[in-house]
Amino acid sequence: MSLVDLAAAMLVVVIWAFNFIAAKVGLDEFPALLMLGLRFVVVALLLAPFLRPPHRRWALVAMVAVVLGGLHFGLLFKGMEGVNAGPAAIAIQLTVPFSALLAWIVYGERMGRWQLAGMAIAFAGIYILAGDATERPDPGSFLIVVIGAFFWAVANVLIKRLGRINPFVLNAWIALIAAPLLFGASAVLESGQIAAVASAGWRGWGAVVYMGVGASIIAYGLWYYLIGKYALNRIVPLTLLSPVLAVALAIVILDEPFTVRIVAGGLITIFGVAMIQFLKPAPSGRAARPV
Repeated sequence: MSLVDLAAAMLVVVIWAFNFIAAKVGLDEFPALLMLGLRFVVVALLLAPFLRPPHRRWALVAMVAVVLGGLHFGLLFKGMEGVNAGPAAIAIQLTVPFSALLAWIVYGERMGRWQLAGMAIAFAGIYILAGDATERPDPGSFLIVVIGAFFWAVANVLIKRLGRINPFVLNAWIALIAAPLLFGASAVLESGQIAAVASAGWRGWGAVVYMGVGASIIAYGLWYYLIGKYALNRIVPLTLLSPVLAVALAIVILDEPFTVRIVAGGLITIFGVAMIQFLKPAPSGRAARPV
């Protein structure tokens, strides 16, 4: 890998890690679903030139938008109202075992003994992480984050069924469809939206712009450039640095606790995820990354 491409890969890792920090900063000023809806408005506006017919399978595109933009991100951000950024960044890695399980059920992909062991290890790590005695995450919120990881895995299955599609076209339609759904959900489930928008400062709006421009457009575009140029087994290992960096950033920037359970649970989870990803009995296709 060239130095330029390695730098691009590391930029993706850093952007995704900072995305969890930005989310927690934004949640201090906005209700979760409202903030996510605003993020997708930013994405839809910037990717408006890509709002052309994405695929003849319109229904499948709409399903991806609902599952990825609405359920995955909606649950992740809602859960993060009661979960610190570091544990959330680690818990979302459960997308990998969930994706492997769904690929086995839906596509009949082989499930080797090492993958099964990796699943058990990953979930054991999450159990340890959730049981941190000094800074125990709200159980309901933590479960919501885990369910959000499951819906990311569902979105992977749907995106695989779409076949080849311009990622910016897909992102544009996801944003356009998901934004009104999230605003509607916010109107039903949240309160104080008008006051939040009126009183939000530069930190809140900066978080929204960062998540829309940085995480959705820049990182996602670089990711698809890299996986189009290199084998996945050369790129994916670098992404496992993202939750590690997110935990470190959360400790430094957000003053989140640094405990033995967080370290142990995080390392065990990432080790289990790595086993699933790199000890596959057969190739299983590309995994989608979040917008």
